[in-house]
Amino acid sequence: MNAPSDLSMKSDEVLRVELEVFRRQHRDLDEAIAALEEKGTADQLTIKRLKKQKLRLKDMIALIEDRLTPDIIA
Repeated sequence: MNAPSDLSMKSDEVLRVELEVFRRQHRDLDEAIAALEEKGTADQLTIKRLKKQKLRLKDMIALIEDRLTPDIIA
């Protein structure tokens, strides 16, 4: 995954594409975690790792959204 410091060097168009990719990956991980938990035979360590990866994606999504959303002074 890209480091947050790399965001300042990317164009808004590139960031929008990355944002969609990260959102898709986040949804896919959510579905995978749900499927593993539903099975009941899933390895708890695997689920924990997937959840951590999902949180990292969520953080990246938030950083990109902040970068793309202009600051509005009320």
